[in-house]
Amino acid sequence: MVVLPVLGQLSDDYGRKPLLLITVSTTIFPFSLLIISKSKSFVYAYYVLRTISFIISQGSIFCIAAAYVADVIDDSKRTTGLCWMMGLFSASHVLGNVLARFLPEDSIFVSIAFLTFCPLYMALFLPETVTSAPIRDQRLPFLKKAFKIVEQRYNSMRRAAIIVISSPALKCISLISFFYELGMSGIATVLLYYLKAAFGFDKNQFSEILMVVGVGSIISQLLVFPSINPIVGEKVILCAALLSSVADVLLYGLAWAAWVPYLAASMGVVNVLVKPATYALISQASSSTDQGKTQGFVAGVQAIASLLSPLAMTPLTNLFLSRNAPFNCKGFSLVCASISVAISLVFAWMLKRNPSNQTSENDEENIEAPLLS
Repeated sequence: MVVLPVLGQLSDDYGRKPLLLITVSTTIFPFSLLIISKSKSFVYAYYVLRTISFIISQGSIFCIAAAYVADVIDDSKRTTGLCWMMGLFSASHVLGNVLARFLPEDSIFVSIAFLTFCPLYMALFLPETVTSAPIRDQRLPFLKKAFKIVEQRYNSMRRAAIIVISSPALKCISLISFFYELGMSGIATVLLYYLKAAFGFDKNQFSEILMVVGVGSIISQLLVFPSINPIVGEKVILCAALLSSVADVLLYGLAWAAWVPYLAASMGVVNVLVKPATYALISQASSSTDQGKTQGFVAGVQAIASLLSPLAMTPLTNLFLSRNAPFNCKGFSLVCASISVAISLVFAWMLKRNPSNQTSENDEENIEAPLLS
C-alpha cells in the first residue's frame, strides 16, 4: 500500500529504468537462497526475503512498465502496446506452469536463470525515457537530508492524490480498481482451498485450470483486444470483461459439479482484459509527466483492497465449508465477492467513453499551488 505509490512517483522523478531494475532484481534473492541451502532455517529465511521482495516488486513492475509504455508509444497505439505486454506475461505464465508441472523439484535453478536474464537485458538494452531530477543539498547533515527526503515523498504523494481526486476519470477508475480487486483478490486467496474441499481438486487440476485461463489470456490479449479496441473502445471492453468476471465468480460459487470450474475458467479469455483496459484508461487520463504517479496510486488502491478482502473471505469460506454452515452453499463467499465485482461494473458503466485528462499548464499550477503554500 505504501511502496507502490512511492515507486511510481520515483519513476517519474528519477527514471523508469533504475526502478525496474530494482524491482526485478529483488525477486532473484529469495530463490537464490533456496539453491544455496535446503536446510529448514534457510527455508524460513527464504520466506522472510520473499515477503520483502513481494513488498517491493509485486504490482510495481507492471505499473512502472505501463508508465514506460506510455513514454515510448503514441496515444493511438498505446493500448495495443499494453495488451502485448500483458499478453506476453500470460504466455510466460503458461510456460512457467508447464515447466513446473514436468520439471523435477531440484530444477529450480532454471527459474533463477530466467530471473537473472531480466535485469541483465534491461541494464544492457533498455533505454531510459525520463530525465532524472537533479540531486541537491548533498552537503546537508544526515538528519536534515532524511527529513528532506520524507518531505519530498510526502509532497509527491499528496500531489498524486490531488491529481487523481481532481480528475473524474481517474477517481472513477480508482473506484473500479478497488472494488474489482476487493472481490478478485479474495477469490484468489480461497479458490484452491474451496475447490479442494468442495470437489477434491488437487494441485495438478488447479494447474490445469490456470493453464486454461493462461492460454485464453494469450489469445484475447494479443489478438482479440487490439482488433476490437479501435471499434468499441476501452470502456466497452472493460465493461464486458467485468460482466464476464461477475458471471465467472458466480459459476465458481454456485458450481454443482466438478466440470463447472473448468467452464468458469474458460471465461478467463474475457476476464483477463480488465487489467490492460484499466492500464490504458489510466494512461489516457494522465499527463505525460504523471504516468508513474497515477499508475502507482491506483496500484496502491488495489493493494488496500488486497489487504482487506482476505480478512473477510477466509473466515466466510471456512464457515460455509464447515458443518456449521447456516445453509448449504459451499461457495457463498465467492457469491458475496461477485457483488463487489458487480459494483465495479456499475462504476465502469458511469465512466466517460474517452477519459482524457491531459493536464493543462493552468491545472498544473492549481495542483502545485497547495504544495508550495
